[in-house]
Formats: sequence, structure tokens, C-alpha cells
Amino acid sequence: MELSPLLITLKTAVVSTIITFFIGIFLAYVVVNLKRGHGLADAIITLPMVLPPTVVGFFLLLVFGKRSLIGQFLLQFDFSLVFTWQATVISAVIVSMPLMYRTTRGAFEQLDKNIIYAARTLGVSEWKIFWKILIPNTRSGILAGIVLSFTRALGEFGATIMFAGNIPGVTQTMSTAIYSAVQANDYALAFNWAIALVSFSLIFILIVNYSKFNKAV
Repeated sequence: MELSPLLITLKTAVVSTIITFFIGIFLAYVVVNLKRGHGLADAIITLPMVLPPTVVGFFLLLVFGKRSLIGQFLLQFDFSLVFTWQATVISAVIVSMPLMYRTTRGAFEQLDKNIIYAARTLGVSEWKIFWKILIPNTRSGILAGIVLSFTRALGEFGATIMFAGNIPGVTQTMSTAIYSAVQANDYALAFNWAIALVSFSLIFILIVNYSKFNKAV
């Protein structure tokens, strides 16, 4: 069994989760602190989570395709994002980021605001409040967001196959490899990739849960 789908999937999931971690936390912090319009902002950020992944992939093609402004700009450097490994990362980020955002936002909103108010009264800067108070006191929620984002990225299919394609050795992930195997009527190969995908997701969740349990004890 060719291992490139496994390696591409893991590399995509790791890179996209790192990107999602920073973007999700930043957006959660911004929305929580908005004076007005937070409902609309929340709806826009959450939208990729409720849309069919193929619709997300279609919009990615419209934004980054060769006919788009971004696509035309990249073509000046003889580069296109469509059907590249970078496209698999972008797809994974877009579909998994709402999970990181909503989980982190929920953790931020549950934090006792009196802690932050007290820090401001003492003259602590917003930067220190963010890194020294907000992040440490919401780490469980942030960790949950990381787990959800990573496992979502592992199994991403719809947006990936629309935007990045299913090119063996380049953009073929475990999810798209399952699709190709079923199309070729090779159910044994599809089953092997499905078991691998389930196993990696389950192991990652168990490791995180185990570490959280040990810290609690």
C-alpha cells in the first residue's frame, strides 16, 4: 500500500492546525471584544462549518482560481494554488478553523471577567492580560479546539477534492484515497485507509484525554 496519502494527510493536518490555532484564537478574541456586530462576525466565521464542503471548495476555486484576481497575480510568478499541496492546507484550514474559533470563544466567554477587570485596574497591559491571564485560564478549551481542528483536518474531503484535486503523491490524502479506491472497486484498500484514518483520529483524542486526566489528578 502506497504510503503517500498517509504522509500528505499528516503533513496537511499538522500545518493546517498550526495555522488554525493562531487564526482561531485571534478571531475568538476579536469577536468576544467587539462592541457591536459580533453576531454577524460570528455567523461569517462559522459559515464554513455548516456549508457543504464541496460548496467551500467551489468558493475557494472562485477566490484562488486562475481567473480570480489572486490567481492572476500568482500567475505572474508562474504559480497557481489550484491542485497543489498548499491547496490541501488551505482547504483544511477553512473547514477546521470554525471549530477552533467556536471552542476558544466559548472558553473566553466562560472566564470570570472580574479577573480581567482586576488586572486592568492594576495597570496590566492588554498584551500581558492576553498571554498571562486569558490563555492560561482557558487552555482546556483551547486544547479541545486543537483536537477538533486536527481531527477535522485529518478527514477533510469535499473542499480538498474540489480545490486541491486527487493527485497521487501530491494532493491525495487518506480521504481522497478512500474515494479513489471505492471508485476502482478496491474495497480492501478503501477499508485499510478508513481504518488508518479512524485509528489516527482515535489515538490522538485518547492521548489528549489521557494528558488532561493526569493533569487533573
